[in-house]
Amino acid sequence: MSPPLLPDAGLEGHYAGIVTRLGGFIIDVVVILVLFALAGQALEYVLTVMLRHQVEFSGATILPPVALGVWAFVYFAHPLAVSGRTLGMAVVGVRVVRADGSELSTRRAVVRVLALPLSFLLLCFGILLIALRGDRRALHDLIAGSAVVYAWDARAARLRFLARR
Repeated sequence: MSPPLLPDAGLEGHYAGIVTRLGGFIIDVVVILVLFALAGQALEYVLTVMLRHQVEFSGATILPPVALGVWAFVYFAHPLAVSGRTLGMAVVGVRVVRADGSELSTRRAVVRVLALPLSFLLLCFGILLIALRGDRRALHDLIAGSAVVYAWDARAARLRFLARR
C-alpha cells in the first residue's frame, strides 16, 4: 500500500521559499568560484608556456576581482535570459519568471542580476523580504519585476517513482 499523496505535493508554479532559493544560490556560488579558479589556473599555465616565464594572476590587485565580477554577471545573466534558471536553480527545481508568470526577458534578467547586490545591503534586508512577503519576492525581484517559482511537479515525480515499483 502506497502512502497517500499530500494535497500540496504539486508545487509547480508556486512561489519558491527562502530555503530552496538559498540552496540554489549556494550551488551557484560554488560553481562560479570553482570554474573561475580552474579557468584562472588553466590561463596561467597556457600563458606561462606561451610566454616562457611564470605568469601569476594572484599577485594582481584589480584584475582578479574585476574578472570574477564579470564572470559572475555572465554566469547569472545568460542562463536567466535564455532559460529562466541557473544551474543551481535547476538543481533545486525553481525558475525565474516575470511577476505575471510569463517568460523572463533578457532585459529583466540583466536588471535582476544587476540589482542582486542591493538585496545583500543593509543586513540582507532585500533577501529577508523573501520570508516576509506572501509572494516570496526579494528586493532584486521587485526591481526587475520577476518572481521565483517551483518549476517541477512534485506530485508527477512521485507518481513516476511509485509507478516504477
